[in-house]
Amino acid sequence: MDCKKALTEAAGNLDKALDILRQRGLAMAAKKASREASEGLIGSYIHMGKIGVLVEINCETDFVAKTDEYKELIKDVAMHIAATNPSCVNRRISLPTL
Repeated sequence: MDCKKALTEAAGNLDKALDILRQRGLAMAAKKASREASEGLIGSYIHMGKIGVLVEINCETDFVAKTDEYKELIKDVAMHIAATNPSCVNRRISLPTL
C-alpha cells in the first residue's frame, strides 16, 4: 500500500515515488533509532579446539531472543567469524534498527 500511495502522490512518476518512499523510510528509521536493544543472547563457537568465538547480539525484546531463528543467527555469525581466522577481535558494533 505504501508503494501505491507514493505512486499516487508522485502522479505516476517512478523516480519521484522512490524518493518519497526513501524519505518515509528515513523518517521511520530515525523514529526507531532512539530505541534501546537491551535484550539478546551470547553465543559461543569453538572450532577444533583452536579458535574460540564469543558473540553477543542484542535485540529489543526477549520474545525475539528466544526464537530458534535468533539462536541460529548467533551460531552462524560465530561460525563466520571463526572462518575468517581472526588473530584477535574485540569490537562492539551497533547496527541501526530498521
